Amino acid sequence: MGIKRNIKWLINKFKVQVKTPVLINVQENDLLKGRVAVITGGSSGIGLAIANAYLRSGATVVITGRNKSKLDTVVKELDNEYHGFVFPFGLDNSEVSNFKNVFEQIEMLVSNKIDILVNNAGISSDTYFLDISEKDYDEVLNINLKGMVFLSQEFANYMIKNQIPGNILNIGSSSGLRPANNPYNIAKWGVRGFTLGIAKQLIKYNIVVNGIAPGPTATPMLTERTDNLSGPMNDSKRYIHTEEIANMAIQLVSNSCRMIIGEMININGGSGTLTFDDVKY
Repeated sequence: MGIKRNIKWLINKFKVQVKTPVLINVQENDLLKGRVAVITGGSSGIGLAIANAYLRSGATVVITGRNKSKLDTVVKELDNEYHGFVFPFGLDNSEVSNFKNVFEQIEMLVSNKIDILVNNAGISSDTYFLDISEKDYDEVLNINLKGMVFLSQEFANYMIKNQIPGNILNIGSSSGLRPANNPYNIAKWGVRGFTLGIAKQLIKYNIVVNGIAPGPTATPMLTERTDNLSGPMNDSKRYIHTEEIANMAIQLVSNSCRMIIGEMININGGSGTLTFDDVKY
């Protein structure tokens, strides 16, 4: 068995891989001009891509994160191009007790009303049902779901109090469509249901709530190793680029999409299109 595995590894190593072309049209626009967005977990990956996209679209952006040093470095780099339009704000999504008046504090920081919240902060989990510890469960659920719920509550109350029409955008995952056998999947199921639930409740206050559920995405960790986004994880045979998610994130909080309410937009390269004819009986 070991010899067969080694032969297979050698074949794959020297196999010529065909790169899947990635065509992404990203242009500067004014769709979010005059808007102020708070993006949690925005110092890397999907959150950073959304921050860049919002800045290109004319928004003022506040990026939150737990790692102050990393946060300050990212904001300093962005400030070189978008001076006066990007700000750091230290926030740990697991510390719900610190959420009180957070939006009033940010409002003073940017000298303007906030009208967009992007709930992106999250961590992954490598433990599955039979091995889940209470510590693993609490850590993932506190950041990925509980923090989202109570930060959204603070934001909604802030907007209602100030009569601000705006948007909440929740970043979920295509894992929210799969059987939930680990803390991450359980949390993403919760994100999907939560998005639908508060969308229904908040629209009467002119607060539009939607979500994006990405599939396997080319995070910085992957792109540092290779520029080949080809992969076997979905029907498109490639990973999703963070800017593809960011482009949708612009549209869903813009005034052009205010009649899209309570939707979880799946960006997964076709992973959700499995039908009976794909199964060989």
